[in-house]
Amino acid sequence: MDTLNAMATFVRVVERGSFSAVAREMQASQPTISKLLRALETRLGAKLISRSTRQLSLTDEGQRYYNECRQILAAVDAAEQRFRSGRESVAGNLKIGSSVSFGRLHIAPRLPEFLKTHPQVQIDLQLSDQNQDLVSEGLDVTFRIGELTDSGLLARHIGTTHRITVAAPDYLEQHGEPHTPEELGAHNCLQFNLLSSQNLWHYQRGNQRHEVLIRGNAQSNNSEAIREMVLGGLGIALSPVWLFSEDLKAGRVQAILQDYTAQSLPIHAVSPANRRQSARVRAFVDYMSQALEQAPELQPVK
Repeated sequence: MDTLNAMATFVRVVERGSFSAVAREMQASQPTISKLLRALETRLGAKLISRSTRQLSLTDEGQRYYNECRQILAAVDAAEQRFRSGRESVAGNLKIGSSVSFGRLHIAPRLPEFLKTHPQVQIDLQLSDQNQDLVSEGLDVTFRIGELTDSGLLARHIGTTHRITVAAPDYLEQHGEPHTPEELGAHNCLQFNLLSSQNLWHYQRGNQRHEVLIRGNAQSNNSEAIREMVLGGLGIALSPVWLFSEDLKAGRVQAILQDYTAQSLPIHAVSPANRRQSARVRAFVDYMSQALEQAPELQPVK
């Protein structure tokens, strides 16, 4: 049963005082309207209307329910009107979740420009390298990198994380440079252990795909920790381009296996499926989507 439709029908019956009048309004039969109201009473477990041959009258429960239905229907109507007219203001508290590195490097630096445009928004940025539970932590939106496993979420693809294989020059000088993905098996590879395929690195060259089982003596759940290990000459990492963009320019690390394309990862803005997205959430996701599309550090290395 469509509860909202049943509530609207109940309110119209009370206001018109007639099943047949409402049936004519809705281009339905009188038995159909009566059946809908009986189903609503059954659902609620209470009698709403006392029927007689002369008139309809509300029970005490029916009067209370009628008052509440009018408030709910008015709120729904007002919300629809605001959406249709585009008058819902971009204002209020906005609680955002992200991994530590992505939030620090890509969200936090872009907040001043967003808040300059929308000064009535108050932002609470929560960073964690564990997948945050949106409902229990009260998040309006969170940004996730990688394939999504929870189908019960509302997700919008807003960008792509291209990845490269990198190592410090000191490491390559000491251990040699691998020229094919299969040669990674002889190297110390550093694992980012929050990905489901942390020890399987995927590459493609032309139509040929390569899946390499790697191993190493260090791993972390934080990508910036992996970066520090690479800079220290500990081993080889398969990491986002944006994490090492400045290091590549400065020569602190070297991109290897450039004849092979590493598997990229999608970036999603994720919200609870059962919560209506507010104007501030939509505005921020739109803003981030445009910003990431233009960010040079999110483009593939050429």
